[in-house]
Amino acid sequence: MTNIHRGEIAAEIGGEERVLCLTLGALAELEGRLGAGDLAGLGERFAGGRVSARDLTAILGAGLRGGGSAITDDQLAQMSVEGGLRGAAEIAVRLLQATFGERE
Repeated sequence: MTNIHRGEIAAEIGGEERVLCLTLGALAELEGRLGAGDLAGLGERFAGGRVSARDLTAILGAGLRGGGSAITDDQLAQMSVEGGLRGAAEIAVRLLQATFGERE
């Protein structure tokens, strides 16, 4: 079960419902992997609306590891995502909103 107050979301990836969460460790991983330098750099990178498949893999992979899955980005890249590319992008947006967005 997910806890949105901790920034967790659920998504179907690889035929299973999985928990994703951008923990501090996952965010640090993203900063390094995407060469963003800091959280503001990550925000700037994603604010432009241009996201590569590599970015999606990095976001989802970090989120899965932050949610407790022992999965590599290479393994993730071989998995199906419900809704295909659009579905992967929607999962990434939900994850970023859960991490950085306003709480209701």
